[in-house]
Amino acid sequence: MAPISTPQTPFGRVLTAMVTPFTADGALDLDGAQRLATHLVDAGNDGLVVNGTTGESPTTSDAEKSQLVRAVLEAVGDRAHVVAGIGTNDTHHTLELARAAERDGAHGLLAVTPYYNKPSQEGLYRHFSAIADATGLPVMLYDIPGRSGVPIDTETIVRLAEHPRIVANKDAKGDLGRASWAIARSGLAWYSGDDMLNLPLLSVGACGFVSVVGHVVAPELRALVDAYLAGDVQKATEIHQRLLPVFTGMFRTQGVMTTKAALGLQGLPAGPLRLPLVELSAEETAQLKIDLAAGGVQI
Repeated sequence: MAPISTPQTPFGRVLTAMVTPFTADGALDLDGAQRLATHLVDAGNDGLVVNGTTGESPTTSDAEKSQLVRAVLEAVGDRAHVVAGIGTNDTHHTLELARAAERDGAHGLLAVTPYYNKPSQEGLYRHFSAIADATGLPVMLYDIPGRSGVPIDTETIVRLAEHPRIVANKDAKGDLGRASWAIARSGLAWYSGDDMLNLPLLSVGACGFVSVVGHVVAPELRALVDAYLAGDVQKATEIHQRLLPVFTGMFRTQGVMTTKAALGLQGLPAGPLRLPLVELSAEETAQLKIDLAAGGVQI
């Protein structure tokens, strides 16, 4: 049985954008993925995003993406929402990935803004609408102009929210003013896609997080959102402040690189990275240890 969804939290509240474990020779590690997914859900995540950027989706094949979705669903699909990243900068390819994710049993889709080709707002509207039309699955938009080069304007978000299957947005725009207006006008479930802004985004109407640091501090993120929703803003703020070194340390360089290093330090499945991503240097690893320790992470 799939986990319970509500219109306010269609994909849960605390989701981690999961890394894709690889074996020492660079192959997909499905056993490791299942063990990591189980660990993350046990730690407090009620959702996982697979095949996102943090899952090294630019360098995994379509077949590997399907295998990963099925493996994670088998491991935790009865306890957590499994959302499949399907976004590319080619609408036709994106629709193929969306349909494959639906066949594989994913509970929802994460669709990032097409990157590099810099479409107009009308192009974005048609792209996301085509995704929502392609399957029966709920869709989370992913607005990250720092990577894609193009923001999803508030007016476009409001238009897209009229589609019955576009139900949420992952916000990595870093603009609380725009987020406030878009939340108020669209009615979409709003998820923080920037860990440093998890608490501030809750204050303007977000319902939860799609996190990277959830790999190492999921219990703390769960406690933060639970405290905030219970009206204990002081406790939520204290947790947020304790986690500042983790937020900073995990993004001193590329987030997949630091996350796989952190998981390796904890003895959890991760494995190597695929080029063009590379392992942290000895100096970067030493700094990561300092940052994690300062935030209370046991390594």
